[in-house]
Amino acid sequence: MPARQSPHKADHAPASGADRVVMLQRLTEGEPRFSIDVRELDRTGPSFTVDTLRELHAEQPGTRFWLVIGQDQYARFDTWHEWREILALAGLAVAARDGDGVRAAPGLSGTPHALRIIEMPALPHSATTVRSRAAAGLDVTALVGPPVARYIADHHLYRIASS
Repeated sequence: MPARQSPHKADHAPASGADRVVMLQRLTEGEPRFSIDVRELDRTGPSFTVDTLRELHAEQPGTRFWLVIGQDQYARFDTWHEWREILALAGLAVAARDGDGVRAAPGLSGTPHALRIIEMPALPHSATTVRSRAAAGLDVTALVGPPVARYIADHHLYRIASS
């Protein structure tokens, strides 16, 4: 579910919503377990997780939702917009990267919430690495796969405009 504008990345200019949808389509092509929901791209302003969870609950009452986030976001979860309401609407599935211990945000101490830890293999790269390599004109195929890398290169995504 691509966000229109992440409130946590206000200073970061991502690829357009349309470009991110195409990259997701290429990444998940042939994989029936995945679908792409573009509802956040249709909104104006920042994409708040709580709004999306409210919509999902209205559409699918009684469904238990899990919000998958990285350990970096879990460590600052108490800065998210209406984070207590998010905890009431979904459990948190936290991806633990590189064997680091998962640390909760200070505000979560004493706040009951459903939590699952997803152990992730050590990966030497991140989305930041992909964007910075692409901005420098370097190949990102090993990081995102051939279809997505080709799209990034063909559309000059993440490149810094030269003066």
